Amino acid sequence: MILTVTPNPALDLTWHVDRIHVGETHRAEVAAMRAGGKGINVARVAHAQGTTVRAVTTAGGRTGEELAAELRSSGVPHSLVPVAGATRRSIALVDEQRGDTTVINERGLNPTDAEWATLIGEVVDALPGAGVLVISGSLPPGAPRTLLPLLIGLGKDAGIPVIVDTSGPALLQAADAGASVLKPNAAELVEATGIADPIEGARVLLERGASLVLLSRGAEGMLAITGSGAPRIVNARLPESIAGNPTGAGDAAVAACAVLLDAGVTDPEQILRSATAWSAAAVLMPLAGEIHASWPDLERAVEIRPGFEPTSPARDTTSGMVSRAEHVASQDPEPLCDPKDPA
Repeated sequence: MILTVTPNPALDLTWHVDRIHVGETHRAEVAAMRAGGKGINVARVAHAQGTTVRAVTTAGGRTGEELAAELRSSGVPHSLVPVAGATRRSIALVDEQRGDTTVINERGLNPTDAEWATLIGEVVDALPGAGVLVISGSLPPGAPRTLLPLLIGLGKDAGIPVIVDTSGPALLQAADAGASVLKPNAAELVEATGIADPIEGARVLLERGASLVLLSRGAEGMLAITGSGAPRIVNARLPESIAGNPTGAGDAAVAACAVLLDAGVTDPEQILRSATAWSAAAVLMPLAGEIHASWPDLERAVEIRPGFEPTSPARDTTSGMVSRAEHVASQDPEPLCDPKDPA
């Protein structure tokens, strides 16, 4: 079973418009609405591909009620922790003519220590049946600094791989805590390490304790980097770029990695091939949390090469399209409640 934790879920709203003109009024059909946040998207993709999952997250306020209702209707097994703060919203504006997507993410509200402790309790209860733990997405502003290391430690103590997809200082925290797999994109890696060279940036994460870095580079493909001294580098990409909505591409890559690790597959090259294909297949779908049925064909088309070929600096993209990088605000250093505390 894949157990996912989404510390900062969102009610995803997606509008498709003919063309976005800055400063002008636009007309659109009713927005598509679904439960979102990166960990929920990972669970949704893996569940659709036949893997047993459980998504753990929070829900609060009217938006939380809508998130809970949609998640129930999706059939994805989940555990929702009620919180006082309203669940945030994420808005995606898809420009049909240009073929790109603009995303606006609310930052989210920080649960109380007691609410965090309840969420951790749900994770502890589910871990005995899990083969992989995925911690995915941003942390809400003010989240305890101990939260991410504690969650990673729970997975390691359970003897299962831990995949973390986050950004900012939390990415370094995850490396320090010994996450099995980290999946930043190029912009997130630079933001976290301050190093422009992607291999040197990945080496920092590996030296701090991560075992594998899956680095998405958009139209330039994806890298798998292992080993901290003289790292092994494998490069994967499709022969042609794919146009569409990239907002769930990274989540699909994480789902592919989680599914393989849950099945006992640890070869970085095989993980990289599937992650690249699932990421591209997600771009072909209108909403995050889905991959196109053509993913086996895409997987066969993925080109794998050893080493790394530098390219000119560009905006981070996924399969040729502009991708989303979630921004993580500073975190409150206050300690987290003990998960065994009845409060």
